[in-house]
Amino acid sequence: MLRAKKPEAVVKRLKLFMYGPAGVGKTTAAIQFPNSYVIDCEKGAENYDKLITASGSAVFQTTDMSEVLAEVKALLTEKHEFRTLVIDPITTVYNDLLEKCEAKVGTDFGRHYGEANKYMKRLANLIMALDMNVVVTAHAKAEYGENLRKLGYTFDGWKQLDYWFDLVVELGKKGKKRMARVSKTRIEGFPDEDVFEWSYDSIKKRYDVDVLEKEAQAVRLAAPEQVREVKELLNIVRLPEGTVDKWFAKAGVDLWEDMPNEVIAKCIEFVKSRLPAAFAA
Repeated sequence: MLRAKKPEAVVKRLKLFMYGPAGVGKTTAAIQFPNSYVIDCEKGAENYDKLITASGSAVFQTTDMSEVLAEVKALLTEKHEFRTLVIDPITTVYNDLLEKCEAKVGTDFGRHYGEANKYMKRLANLIMALDMNVVVTAHAKAEYGENLRKLGYTFDGWKQLDYWFDLVVELGKKGKKRMARVSKTRIEGFPDEDVFEWSYDSIKKRYDVDVLEKEAQAVRLAAPEQVREVKELLNIVRLPEGTVDKWFAKAGVDLWEDMPNEVIAKCIEFVKSRLPAAFAA
């Protein structure tokens, strides 16, 4: 039996990644979104305290990935007034993470990159689950082709980062104007290679304002006792190979702790149904 279905339109929060060289105003561009929770990773927001306060936004400063993950998870699971998460810039967080992973596992065979990727993928999963707009900035670095011919700029950070976002733009300057060039898109209102003057008003003209500015809905994640229970059950029950990986992939997580409460509950019931009779009694 064929299982394909006709696609239906899905209303999604804006997930935006932007990069550009120093001096183009990435921080200024990012904090234009009202009611933002700004994770300031370079103390760049310190110069815009009046703008941030006037827009109903707040700032948390860190370069530590563990703290970034904790803040994003809190935004995902707690009720709050914020509409947009800003991480500015992710480059400093990633560089700090690489240093810590190098100290932890060394650099042989690129082990520190593999270790850092685990944290970055978890952050990406949490960001995608977040019922908020997300604006992540990154430094730019020169991109070279054959014979060291400079092709332009790309982002400086985790190589998979742009994959997760529906919209990727490169920021630049044209005189006094801040311009954005669409370098990757899944959004009809932002066609590929389109160039436009950057502002929040420009975004609103191209994206559903009601979606941009609606209240965030909290997600109830797995309780500690559920995590303990499923791990204990899996020490008893042998499931078909790849079952748990499929559950994780479908839920968009890599850890039991990040799985939605109702989903892990179904997993627990499934595993319980396969308990040996001696344990089920």
